[in-house]
Amino acid sequence: MKYTYEDISKIVAFKTWTVKKKVDTLLEIDAVLYCNLGIDSKDSEKKKVKAISRKIYRAISLVSPTEGYLLEAHMNEKDLTEQIQ
Repeated sequence: MKYTYEDISKIVAFKTWTVKKKVDTLLEIDAVLYCNLGIDSKDSEKKKVKAISRKIYRAISLVSPTEGYLLEAHMNEKDLTEQIQ
């Protein structure tokens, strides 16, 4: 079954899935979102994908706090470097 960003909370709530499977599925959703962006994507579409990506990283934090923290920290670090330039 293909999951979308609308299934994030459902994936986190699965009792029979391992932590690895949950994290892998959430990261797959994130990858698909970014792969669907192209050079012709509008800024609003890019911002929407970034917001969804943050939600995915927060969901990963619920499942695996260490991995979620690292992903969010990396995203926040990128945001800070964009503001400095």
